[in-house]
Amino acid sequence: MHSLWKTSIRFSLLFTLILGIIYPLAMTGIAGVVFPKRASGSLIFVKGAILGSSLIGQRFTSDRYFHSRPSAAGNGYDAISSGGSNLAQSNPILINRIQSEIDRLQRQNSVTSVPIDLATASASGLDPDITPDAAYFQVPAVAKARGVSQEALQRLIAHHIQGRQWGVFGEPRVNVLQLNLALDSMYK
Repeated sequence: MHSLWKTSIRFSLLFTLILGIIYPLAMTGIAGVVFPKRASGSLIFVKGAILGSSLIGQRFTSDRYFHSRPSAAGNGYDAISSGGSNLAQSNPILINRIQSEIDRLQRQNSVTSVPIDLATASASGLDPDITPDAAYFQVPAVAKARGVSQEALQRLIAHHIQGRQWGVFGEPRVNVLQLNLALDSMYK
């Protein structure tokens, strides 16, 4: 019986070492060699400084920029507090928040109906992408704030639409940070 305990403890320590330390370090090392950009967080650098990650949404408040989806994560786009609001569809707080967002956006662009992803938060609250419809919806406001033509912004959006992964998974999308960086580089 005593040797059974010793054997159990040895196996626990061995597998803790293998599966808790060696395996994660090996996978991290392999990922760093095979996918160096992704393994380091898909960081975006501008003039040598980290501006953000293409995997985590950011808050853009100026009319000069395209806006991301609303975020329910902490104080908004807080990676430490990732998650949705967990409010039921019938919850008056959620209904009022979405309706007020739709009303605000409708004042910004009364010609087109508001794309749902501009009024609702994603499950993680960190979604970096919006639908092409959501990007096109924001064109009149950004064009007015920047003093550029709507057609030029529509071409910029079309250039930044990412298709389905491997042509099958997901939906077409636009990364808001990358779109806004391109916007800044073209129209200061």
